[in-house]
Amino acid sequence: MPIAYSTLGVPGLPLAEAAGLAADHGWDGLELRCATGESVHPDMTVGERRTAVRTLRAHGLTPLALASYVGVAAPGPDAPVTDALRSHLHLAADLGAAAVRVFPRGGDGPRAEADARAARRLAAVAGEAQRLGVRVLVETHDSHRSGRAVAGLLEQASHPALGALWDLMHTHLAGETPAESHAALGPHLGHVQVKDIAGPHDLTPLPLGAGTLPIADCLGLLPPGAWVCWEYEAPWHPAAAPLPPLLAAGAAFLAAAGHAGPARAGNSRS
Repeated sequence: MPIAYSTLGVPGLPLAEAAGLAADHGWDGLELRCATGESVHPDMTVGERRTAVRTLRAHGLTPLALASYVGVAAPGPDAPVTDALRSHLHLAADLGAAAVRVFPRGGDGPRAEADARAARRLAAVAGEAQRLGVRVLVETHDSHRSGRAVAGLLEQASHPALGALWDLMHTHLAGETPAESHAALGPHLGHVQVKDIAGPHDLTPLPLGAGTLPIADCLGLLPPGAWVCWEYEAPWHPAAAPLPPLLAAGAAFLAAAGHAGPARAGNSRS
């Protein structure tokens, strides 16, 4: 089971330092937060993109995905959304990343309307994504927290270049068991994001295994070779412990949980 951590957990850290932490602590790749103020962003020059590729290769790391903030179901005109999707897809291709993470952000209106907006926009870029060798992965998040909701959206825009990113925390908080989420997302699944929290009323990130999320139950459902990413949401929780000292133990926890499966690993409380 290859593992990555998201650079969301080390906001603003230069890519070379984030890559060094990954390589030194047993991680196989990085999910690259793609935003203003980060080392990776859509306005990177050609030279900056080549430097990033060299940095990742020098550390033996796979760029798992770009974590964008595009909302594919957001109310409003299509053009700004599809333009943003295309710019992120080209950046991912230049960096060698296999996917671009997007959010639904469907708003408070009818789910059917949000799904239709997302499907239309995703269909508009799916062919280009396939040519670039990059998938667009819709995360279980915000207006579509459950696996069932994201699967319903993707069924309206069926294409090999479109898929799902399973954020375990959001599906759990939406009331789905890992088995239910996997049943819905399995045909679409790109990779899985794990994290740990004390419970629904305290989302402060914790070391893996220190909270209540059913991580082992989730990992036990994944096929061999499936990528798992630790997303440690440091920017939104300034009281959280710094991520770098937790990385070695986090890698060890995922290795143990992935081999133990849901029946024997300890972190399976719901």
